[in-house]
Amino acid sequence: MQIIKTSALCHVYSQGTPFEHIAIAGIDAEINEGELIGIIGRTGSGKSTFIQHLNGLLAPTSGTVFVEGTDINSSKEKLHNVRFTVGLVFQYPEYQLFEETVYKDMSFGPKNMGLSEEEIHKNVVEAAFHAGVGEELFELSPLELSGGQKRRVAIAGVMAMRPRVLILDEPTAGLDPETREKILFEIAEYRRSTGATVILISHSMDDIAAIADRLLVFSD
Repeated sequence: MQIIKTSALCHVYSQGTPFEHIAIAGIDAEINEGELIGIIGRTGSGKSTFIQHLNGLLAPTSGTVFVEGTDINSSKEKLHNVRFTVGLVFQYPEYQLFEETVYKDMSFGPKNMGLSEEEIHKNVVEAAFHAGVGEELFELSPLELSGGQKRRVAIAGVMAMRPRVLILDEPTAGLDPETREKILFEIAEYRRSTGATVILISHSMDDIAAIADRLLVFSD
């Protein structure tokens, strides 16, 4: 079953100015439920611009994004709701940790969804397990964690919202080989155990080849 579709998707930055830049042009893509999709392409080829359209962070200059058959930009309500269906973990997400404790940071998203304290706790514990965050870290400040631990906490914070689609932009960037391998394994296990669709951007063909079902290759 198809969960995401883009039709003739285009995005132009600074349109109508001397700095106009076409980031993506005419992208038709279909992503099925439960797939693990790898996105590769050189720097500046439009990968990050593309994924930011999939949960409405960017609006298309032209073209359409469908999630579960619905044009996500057709109303404010649909745009709001898609943020809970499609979770996005930015590159270097550890710089976005801001709560006093690890637990509070991971529970921020579920709280915004209006879940009960019991549901929030259940989601956080489950997400922490999938992301490799030990419960002994819950009451620590994110500032006390290593780079790899911070990355895991940030990923867990998005997993805790239980999105049907999890998008990760270079989730292993800047990490040592052992930590990189562990995080990729945890992402693959998360997909297997939850049935979620996962979209993963990486510069490493080796990383992508190890876990992806299918590739989207960006050029120019």
